Amino acid sequence: MSASTTTTTGTTAGFATTVSTLAALLLGYASMQMGNTLQGTLLGVRGNIEGFDAAIIGFVGAAFWGGVVVGSLRAGSLIRRVGHTRTFAALAAIASTAALLHLLVMHPIAWIATRALTGFCFAGLFMTVESWLNAEATAANRGRVLGLYGMAGLVAGIGGQLLLTLVDAGGFTAFCIVAVLISLALVPIAVSGASAPGQAVGEARIDLLRLYRGSPFGVVAAALCGFTTASFFALAPLLLANGGMAGSGIAFVMASATLGGFLMSWPMGRLSDRIDRRIVAVSMAGVAAVVVPLLVNLVPEGSGLPLICVCAAIFGASVMPTYGIVAAHVNDTVSPGDYVSAAGGLLVLQGLGATLGPIIAGAAMSAAGAQGLAFAMAAAQALVLAWGLWRMRQRPAPPQEEKGSFALAPAVPVGTALHPETGSEEAGGQQAMAAAGPGADGGPGRRLP
Repeated sequence: MSASTTTTTGTTAGFATTVSTLAALLLGYASMQMGNTLQGTLLGVRGNIEGFDAAIIGFVGAAFWGGVVVGSLRAGSLIRRVGHTRTFAALAAIASTAALLHLLVMHPIAWIATRALTGFCFAGLFMTVESWLNAEATAANRGRVLGLYGMAGLVAGIGGQLLLTLVDAGGFTAFCIVAVLISLALVPIAVSGASAPGQAVGEARIDLLRLYRGSPFGVVAAALCGFTTASFFALAPLLLANGGMAGSGIAFVMASATLGGFLMSWPMGRLSDRIDRRIVAVSMAGVAAVVVPLLVNLVPEGSGLPLICVCAAIFGASVMPTYGIVAAHVNDTVSPGDYVSAAGGLLVLQGLGATLGPIIAGAAMSAAGAQGLAFAMAAAQALVLAWGLWRMRQRPAPPQEEKGSFALAPAVPVGTALHPETGSEEAGGQQAMAAAGPGADGGPGRRLP
């Protein structure tokens, strides 16, 4: 047997061992992600039933992302104090309880506060899972492990959306299913023989001003991408419900948008490996700025579910890949030692945009209905286009030899602490690897924070 064959066999065996060890962790992650995506769509539909207007639903959606930002900054200290297993158990229990609180207290303020608590918990849960994965993975298989992680999140997310087709959003069953799914995430981890990482999660101290100096386009575009996608996922279910669509139809539409975004992300990401990533990002943004209002204005009223699902897939395909490309561009502009800092900074920026998006778009939707929501999202994408074209005139693209290869990975939090001065940073070795996210080919792949 040749040396290369032996190496390949050893690498494959190592990957199989890692996956076997972490199967319980991935199963638990899929369960909680399924509950999370079901809950996100459910709240928009149930809010409409309870008579909440678009502005209120927008605040509810924004609260989740506000909680994610705070959780990504603070949950790392909890993991360092009590460990991965206890942190996962505590946050999953709180998130499971929060799902039922939406049902017990049907009041806008209570929903906003509870949704923010849920966002905080899920930030910590994602941090726990991802740092655990990276601690168990090796340099040779980390790209594949993260890819498997991303696929698990995608399949679970679509499955969570489709669960709404099986239950009545106007009753209590759907909320109970959310709580059950999040609670069940504890079981595989609690009974697994997999050991929690011995190293604590590192803390990345980021400097947003330094990140802006390195990539002005990436900083602004990340926030605007968060604005657009959060507005859609928070308010599209309400818009569809106002149009008379049943909960099952809404679930199919939202799942179609997610699937369309995923299917387009890979080819656009690979294209961005070959040319200036900003060209790909601004082109996608320009298409989205045109497509979004066209879908609202040209699709006939009363169209059947298949046509609306196709339109949702087109929307997802034109809007959702942009953030991953933007994140890859930012990572092209930073040194390897700054990957954790950049990943954390992008998360904060995306979260801030995602917090403002549903609020502004919700107010626009309250004032002008579907046209208001479409205009808000199209305006954000038009700003990405305009800003990108301007920045390309001011600064050349990073040299091709300094670019890594695009690697699809889920948008999950990274523990960070804002640093107002020089952008110094501390990071554990495993967490730094998480941010760098080497691709399957062993090259400097792109972590999508």
